[in-house]
Amino acid sequence: MRIVVLDDYQQVAGKFADWSGLDAEVEFIDRHIVDDDDLVQVLSGAEVAVAMRERTAFTAGRLERLPDLRLLVTTGRVNASIDVEAARAQGIVVCGTESTTSATPELTWGLILSVLRSIPAEDAAVRGGGWQSTVGGDLDGHRLGVVGLGRLGTKVARVGAAFGMDVVAWSQNLDAERADALGVRAVSKDELFSTADVVTIHYKLSDRSRGLVGAAELETMKPDSILVNTSRAGLVDTDALITMLEAGGIRGAGLDVHDEEPLPVDHRLRSTPRTVLTPHLGYVTEDTYRIFFTQAVEDIAAWVTGEPIRVLG
Repeated sequence: MRIVVLDDYQQVAGKFADWSGLDAEVEFIDRHIVDDDDLVQVLSGAEVAVAMRERTAFTAGRLERLPDLRLLVTTGRVNASIDVEAARAQGIVVCGTESTTSATPELTWGLILSVLRSIPAEDAAVRGGGWQSTVGGDLDGHRLGVVGLGRLGTKVARVGAAFGMDVVAWSQNLDAERADALGVRAVSKDELFSTADVVTIHYKLSDRSRGLVGAAELETMKPDSILVNTSRAGLVDTDALITMLEAGGIRGAGLDVHDEEPLPVDHRLRSTPRTVLTPHLGYVTEDTYRIFFTQAVEDIAAWVTGEPIRVLG
C-alpha cells in the first residue's frame, strides 16, 4: 500500500506518529502543490492520501483523475476543500480526526497583543539598533468584541475577561442568555463594531457569512481599534481592509488567514502598514499535530481492516 502525506511544510509528520505499523510505503510531501497535473503525478498509485486541513483542495475534477485513491484522511473534523459527496460517489472513503480547541484562541491573543503593542515593529527596531518608537494600546478597562461566540470565541472571551476587558459578542443566532452565563453581553453587530477596541472574528464561513466584515463595518470602527481574524479570510473584505489600513482608519490588524494561501509574494497585504501577518498558524502546534497524525494513522489502520472510523459525510 502506498500512502502520501501532503503539505508536510515543517517535515514533521513522520515524527508525530508511528507510521511503521501500517506496513506501507509512506511518502511525505513538504511542498505546497497548486497544479492539478502535479497533484495527480504525486498521488499516482497511492491508495491513501492524508491532507493537512484545507491546504490542498480535492475537487470533483481532481478526484476523477485519481483512480487509485481509496481513502482520503483529512486532519480535523471538517474540510471545506474536499468534495466529500464526489469522493463517496467514486468509492473513496473520507475520514477525519479530532483537534484541540485551544491552539487558535491562544494565537488570537498573540496577534492581539502583537498589534496593540507593536511587538514585531519594536523587535525589528531593537535588532536594528533602535529603541522605543511606538506607544501601545491597553486592554484593561477596554472593550473586546467577539464575532461568533462558539467554542473558540468563548475561550477568547474568557481571556479577555481575565485581562479586565468589557466583553461583548454578536452572531446572527447568538443566545443572549448563554452569553450572559459566560459573562459576555450580547449586542447588535453595529454596536460591536462601533464600540469595541478589539474586534476578533471566530465565525464559520458559509455563503451567508462571506464578506461579513466589509467596508461598512470597517468604517464604523474606532480609529484606535484593531481587527484580528484567525477564522477564515472570506469573512473579511480584504481590499476594504487594506484601504482602511492604508488610510489610517484603524490602529491595525492581525491576520492569520488569507484569501490565497500561501500568500503570493506580491500581495498588497505584505506591504500594508500596521499589520501583523502569520501564515495560518492557528492549528499549527505540537499538541494539535500529535492528535492529527496519530489519529490519521489510526484511521488508515481501521480502514485496512474494513472497519473505517471517523468517517465524514
